[in-house]
Amino acid sequence: MLTIKNVNLEVDKKEILHDFNLNIKDGEIHVIMGPNGVGKSSICKAIMGDKKYHLTNGSIYYNDKDLSKMSTTDIAKLGIMLISQSPVAIPGVSNADMLRNSIASKTGKQVNIYEFNKKITEVVKKLDLPTSFIHRSINDGMSGGERKKNELMHMWMLEPNFIILDELDSGLDVDALKICSKSLNEYYEKYKPSILIITHHTQILDNIKPNYVHILTNGTITYSGDLSTAKSIEANGFNDYLGQIK
Repeated sequence: MLTIKNVNLEVDKKEILHDFNLNIKDGEIHVIMGPNGVGKSSICKAIMGDKKYHLTNGSIYYNDKDLSKMSTTDIAKLGIMLISQSPVAIPGVSNADMLRNSIASKTGKQVNIYEFNKKITEVVKKLDLPTSFIHRSINDGMSGGERKKNELMHMWMLEPNFIILDELDSGLDVDALKICSKSLNEYYEKYKPSILIITHHTQILDNIKPNYVHILTNGTITYSGDLSTAKSIEANGFNDYLGQIK
């Protein structure tokens, strides 16, 4: 589904990634961990077509489509969704309006208002959000936890088949993390998307079991393992993995 091959990535003429490779198949869950400042979030930006992030070498393909030649809007229409660690607020644009327009743009069909309202009402209840959030401005005036739940509402409505979670657990209390993890598990069981998780912690992985855990150091993946790798890092830090290539 997603193939990142021999990528070198620059931001403001500074190299962030080099010889970066990652292959994610349909329905797989991959995790990238690493010390602060090694480029974990930069991978997400590059996949989503952020023009501040320049590929100086290599390629990023999704189902045989070259993402480096596409706009962020067109990438999203392919079914790729990024939930960032700090979801942006958009005052004056309601969740309902944005979602109806996005669904219509993605499907090329007029949205059935009755079905839309029925589904979104079920989703906000599942996420323990007030129904008033349906017509609130996107993430405006919301707490960190509310913003993450709001983004998951978007996920359920837009039905992406490739989801990128950039530190979803950042800023979440225990209860909010449980609700978000449960919601993601339910979505995975229903739609079997591919998921890429960027995280520093393992709490979210207690509920969302990854197939692979990759360690990013010095701008490239230096180690790939399974869930036990993440548990080892949580207990002992990254020292055992720095500089390794496996």
